[in-house]
Amino acid sequence: MKEIKITDIGNINIGNAQDHESGTGLTVIIAKEGMAAGVDIRGGGPASRETPLLNPLMQADKIHALVLSGGSAYGLDAAGGVMEYLEERDIGFDVGVAKVPLVCQSCIFDLGYKSAKGRPDKKMAYAACIDSERNDPKEGSVGGGTGATVGKLYGMEQCQKSGIGMYAVQVGELKIGAVVIVNALGDVFDGKGNKIAGLTNKEGTEFLDFMEEMLKSIEPKNMFTGNTTIGAVITNADFGKSMLCKIAAMGQNGLARRIYPVHTMADGDSVYALSVGSINADINIVGALGSYVMEMAIERAVVKART
Repeated sequence: MKEIKITDIGNINIGNAQDHESGTGLTVIIAKEGMAAGVDIRGGGPASRETPLLNPLMQADKIHALVLSGGSAYGLDAAGGVMEYLEERDIGFDVGVAKVPLVCQSCIFDLGYKSAKGRPDKKMAYAACIDSERNDPKEGSVGGGTGATVGKLYGMEQCQKSGIGMYAVQVGELKIGAVVIVNALGDVFDGKGNKIAGLTNKEGTEFLDFMEEMLKSIEPKNMFTGNTTIGAVITNADFGKSMLCKIAAMGQNGLARRIYPVHTMADGDSVYALSVGSINADINIVGALGSYVMEMAIERAVVKART
């Protein structure tokens, strides 16, 4: 197994656009030839668009783009910019009188980071599509990770900066990678169990024990759903929607191993799985590797972030 660039998986283009002044941004994953997709949603407060398309019972077997953005539900308008970009290039689902680009989207809540009025829009999404033509996506506090933070039990005053991370590997002909925006209620840990980002004291000089702080009172807490980790496992292995939903579910294990607590009612954790190739591979291997690359991408999202 060797590490590769995520764009080496092939048949995808990834681009970022952001507004650092407002503290928000957007990342787009485009497959001009279409990509089969599945999703697994475990958080209690997701903001998403067109997720019913990924139900195996629905007609469309492929989508053309996935948007991972800030802006909470306001950011969902940005997908229109991706549709405009794809329509101009005659990319979409042929309905006879037109080709309709199928664009799914999930958003993080970053309205409290800098400006609640700063939200990804169609113009920003179009710019991310143009950036995807370079196919050299950056990590950290860019794109959809611009306003991402972690460790928000006590709000923005005692949290730490996060961002977007990417990681990919190749085993023989099989290639698999992950893109993830880490905007979690909980803390983030490395592979050895060391906390690398999360809840701090009021001075920001040292970490607090998240669970110890939570357990100071077992009464119901008013923890606003201002958190969400969203991402995608991308592979050149050939799977349909039903199996991709299973791979997405296994990808959630990467969140469970690196973020604690995770999948709470104050999170909107959503993981997609995307197939952009024709390699014949065992779903158990792909699912296990999907969880691994998701772990590594989560760590990179924190390590690459900047305040």
